[in-house]
Amino acid sequence: MQNLKIGIVQPDIIWENPNANLEKYSQWLADIEQTDVLILPEMFTTGFSMHPEKLKETMDGPSIKWMQTLAREKDVAVVGSLIIEENNQIYNRALWVFPNGEIQKYDKRHLYTMGQEHLHYSSGTAKTIIEFKGWKFCPQICYDLRFPAFARNLEDYDVVFYMANWPSPRHHVWKNLLVSRAIENQAYCFGVNRTGVDGTGLSYLGDSACVSPKGKAEFMGENENVQTFEISYSELHDFRKRFPLLDDRDTFIIE
Repeated sequence: MQNLKIGIVQPDIIWENPNANLEKYSQWLADIEQTDVLILPEMFTTGFSMHPEKLKETMDGPSIKWMQTLAREKDVAVVGSLIIEENNQIYNRALWVFPNGEIQKYDKRHLYTMGQEHLHYSSGTAKTIIEFKGWKFCPQICYDLRFPAFARNLEDYDVVFYMANWPSPRHHVWKNLLVSRAIENQAYCFGVNRTGVDGTGLSYLGDSACVSPKGKAEFMGENENVQTFEISYSELHDFRKRFPLLDDRDTFIIE
């Protein structure tokens, strides 16, 4: 099985301005080197906003069309979370857009109650596993990182990743939990965070990361940046054979 190149986009998101953010990303990514998967942060066109009524889009809205165009032109899977309305409900929704334009979705299960996210958005109910180029991916969003049972690797996924707006006061938690999720699930773990200051005054230190199944972490620092990481399928599965941790995992049902 081939190695994969995973590109992480770490921006200072322009507050509640989808058009300006999409223009910014288009300029950044115009000359990006070949990657297989390109991951943007949580709510990458708006920042972590509690004003979904004025910012919501539909599944055929401009931001998804932008993702589809980028995926097709760059022959890459494009991933990120948006404010999406569907069936009269508003979700913090992760979209995985394949190079052919097809879409899979994951709706954030754990809404950030301290930030009143649960008052503005509907919670997802199901974990999503996405298969791409022979790899299995588990997308999650920000606050999900604090709930290891939901991320527990019951599906033999290869990569778990977190799109986030994770603020600086809890930065040490971000770095430690990303490493924990990789080790306990014997999988690559990516954290994709923003930097800068949002419209509510919260600051962000970035440190998007790639963490190996053994817990070795590469962090990106706090500046705006696009960085590509290469991951090895053979190294992952050779490690699982030598140290078959997942054979002894507990099974359970999350309700």
